[in-house]
This record gives sequence, C-alpha cells and structure tokens, in this order.
Amino acid sequence: MTQQVLHPMVKMQRQVESLVASKILSPSDRIWKIAFLYGDKWQHWKNELLDFGFTLQDPVSELLEVEAWDED
Repeated sequence: MTQQVLHPMVKMQRQVESLVASKILSPSDRIWKIAFLYGDKWQHWKNELLDFGFTLQDPVSELLEVEAWDED
C-alpha cells in the first residue's frame, strides 16, 4: 500500500480554503492578507508563492484555483 504525500502547497491551499469557507478571508482578498494568519512562517510561504508565480496583490481566488502544484 502506497501513501501519497501531499505537496506542502496543497496543505496551505486547504487551510486557505477553510478560511474562505469560514468567511475569515474572502476570495477577492489579496494574498498578502494571509501574512496575518501565518505570522513567523509567512516569509517561507511568501517565498513559495512567489516561486510559483503569484504576486502578493493577486486575489486569494487565484491561489484556490490551482489544481496541481507541480515543480518543474
């Protein structure tokens, strides 16, 4: 039996989806608002998002639309 390991960005994406579902974040909020929720870990996630081509001004909805976090 093989256990699939989730990409760290999938876990982050699911957390953000949960925040949107709880109405803590809105899909139209800018990605930089996530910084308030991640505190000390934000620098790491910010770099990950930038590496995947996001800007901090992109709406959260764009982050939620990603179907696969492939690192080529």
